[in-house]
Amino acid sequence: MSVSALTLMTLGFLFFLGLIADLIGRNTPVPRVSALIVFGILIGPAGFNLLPVSIGHWMPIVSDIALASIGFLLGNSFNVSEIRKSGKAVLSISLFVAISTAVGVAGGLWLFGCSLPVALIYGGIAPATDPASTVDVIRESKVEGEFPDTLLKITAIDDAWGLIVFSLMFAAAQIEMLDGGGLHTLLGGISEIFVSVFIGVVLGVPMSFLTGRIQSGEPSLVEGLGMVFICSGFALWLDASYLLSAMVMGAVVANVARHHDRPFCAVEGVEWPLLVVFFIFAGVSVQLEYFLQHLLLIVLYILLRISGRFIGAYFGGLFAGKSIAFSGWMGMSLMPQAGIALGMALTAANRFEEFQSVVSVIAMATVFFEIAGPVCTRFALNKVKSLVPVKKGS
Repeated sequence: MSVSALTLMTLGFLFFLGLIADLIGRNTPVPRVSALIVFGILIGPAGFNLLPVSIGHWMPIVSDIALASIGFLLGNSFNVSEIRKSGKAVLSISLFVAISTAVGVAGGLWLFGCSLPVALIYGGIAPATDPASTVDVIRESKVEGEFPDTLLKITAIDDAWGLIVFSLMFAAAQIEMLDGGGLHTLLGGISEIFVSVFIGVVLGVPMSFLTGRIQSGEPSLVEGLGMVFICSGFALWLDASYLLSAMVMGAVVANVARHHDRPFCAVEGVEWPLLVVFFIFAGVSVQLEYFLQHLLLIVLYILLRISGRFIGAYFGGLFAGKSIAFSGWMGMSLMPQAGIALGMALTAANRFEEFQSVVSVIAMATVFFEIAGPVCTRFALNKVKSLVPVKKGS
């Protein structure tokens, strides 16, 4: 059988799994994202190993496309007029959550016997989230109002804080190991953030004026995906964060494109097929042999990260004047963690041999957070309807 035939049949099979996951999400408490990851585990090397070897060649590309599209759509959450309504809560909760998660994980693992540099790396990775699954669960739940709007904005800004925190703690870990490259790493992290923002702004401005011009008020899928691909490609070429660049480009479009109200609708139409493949691949990449080797460390990391999310959301919400219920459910909603965290772990492992085990621990922890996290988010969204003024969408 030719490679093309095998690839097409595999994609068709994966899309049918997406259809089954969608049915599960509509008729059970299990979010479709969690179902897709479980499907990936079952058909991957950790399960029945049903997929062809060639899948490894295009799996990273599909993952990058899906995350870049999600980043662009998240940029819509940074509409200035909307941020003015909930800006204090968004900044307060997101910053408190990022700091408490990083400090809690690093400090807790250090107290339990991890070396300080390794504990700092785990602390730097812990604030990273998974915007893709969070956005999908919010849309799937069809809950509207202040809570999901605030959650979307926090999810959008979380990874920006995550990049900053990881750069700082990675630099601190290098200084502790007497490598002498800590300042260089810190400057490199800051430079990556600025380059990412610059790419997003430079490409976002012309897109704002071009989108919706071919068909009045209706952006086409070609122009939407074209700009997302160009933006993420430039970011990868310049070793910047393509997720942050796409997010900034989306934010620029949301605030500058005033000639029509639907600049994001075209990309939204193709989002779900990409996410189907993305989340199945996340399950396929699971390697269960690492689980028993690092079981205690995985459990400690998971418990400390969960505690950090709740504590940060509680005090961040308190500072912003939100109710205890609002803050508590927000903490539960911020549990998902995925590919960005694994990318940070690989960055550390490629720099120092001492950090090789971090990749295995983070990989297994992200499997837990990718399955349990969306369930927590959906549960919180359903519960919060009776506690804050929200309404059920159609």
